[in-house]
Amino acid sequence: MAQAARPAEIVRDIVCREGITRDQVTLHSDNGGPMKGATMLATLQALGILPSFSRPAVSNDNPYSEALFKTLKYRPDYPANPFADLNQARLWVTGFVTWYNHEHRHSAIQYVTPHQRHSGQEDTILKLRQQVYEAAKKRHPERWQGKTRSWDPVTVVYLNPDRNGENINDGRDKKAA
Repeated sequence: MAQAARPAEIVRDIVCREGITRDQVTLHSDNGGPMKGATMLATLQALGILPSFSRPAVSNDNPYSEALFKTLKYRPDYPANPFADLNQARLWVTGFVTWYNHEHRHSAIQYVTPHQRHSGQEDTILKLRQQVYEAAKKRHPERWQGKTRSWDPVTVVYLNPDRNGENINDGRDKKAA
């Protein structure tokens, strides 16, 4: 398979495996050749996926990727020295990705893991948390001022939100859920 075709094949596989429908997804990426090449752009168009690219010299256009890389670099087990070989690097990254998706609770999505959100467990987990908070407030009302924390699911996550959680993109209104 030609090198340019491989990324497009990966996207087609994900769309099929995840049941993604036309006009459901915006794919945000850097300005790298594989993402901006004719093969990928034609694939995205055929699948009904809107491409979106980082602006030149703007490192925070994709804060999800930036947050992932910061989390990766600040892990206690982040290697101090280069990996001995490709297999060692793959093993470490596989462990990190497993932890990130299945154990690490993300603040932007109410402290559930990406796997819990993706697999539909989020609603049940958040309802149980709300019940725990309400029970604690009934047992010790003196510890609470006003309402308990809201454990409602986050339905829209904005890229580059302002302090109120609203979208402050430069008019491009990119959303990811």
